Amino acid sequence: MRISLCIFAYFLGSIPFGLILAKTFKSVDLRKIGSGNIGATNARRAGGWGLGVATLACDVLKGAIPVGVAGLLNSGTQDFNGEIWIAATAICAVSGHLFPVYLKFKTGGKGVATAAGCFAVISPPALMASLLVFLAAVGLSRRVSAGSLAAAASLPFGVFWTTHSVILAGCALIISGAIIFRHTENIKRLRDGTEPPMWGEKS
Repeated sequence: MRISLCIFAYFLGSIPFGLILAKTFKSVDLRKIGSGNIGATNARRAGGWGLGVATLACDVLKGAIPVGVAGLLNSGTQDFNGEIWIAATAICAVSGHLFPVYLKFKTGGKGVATAAGCFAVISPPALMASLLVFLAAVGLSRRVSAGSLAAAASLPFGVFWTTHSVILAGCALIISGAIIFRHTENIKRLRDGTEPPMWGEKS
């Protein structure tokens, strides 16, 4: 059952909701607009706040649903075996978003929203702390990517502080590392001063 849940988490995570919603309601392909990313930020660029928020909500649920089921299967216990399966489910969900099977493992998102869904279940206080870091970084830099990177970097510390679990903190570290890796191009643009601001960005 637990292995089946991990498989389900991956396939659910692979669903490119941003791409589907943009094609359905705006007749546009997110992969050919702006940054080419299928996540909420590019969806907002392509179709406005409504499309962006809808994509964000769907991507969050891709993480929250399977991890929530994993928590129920483990009856809220905090034993080693239970935490392993919760962590594995979260990693599978985010992996699906990053490397979607439906898109031939290419042009996946950056994993921020799906990771947020996972940790909304695993550790809401840690997620809230990372959200505050995100808002502070965006406020100072006016760059969503800077906020995402700062939030990802802070998440493992918050998870360990709130859960005291090496397994769950290790899960957060793996997922955060993957998110930061997927922001490689953003990091280069931030370093070069060419990363577009939150308002009116074009790429």
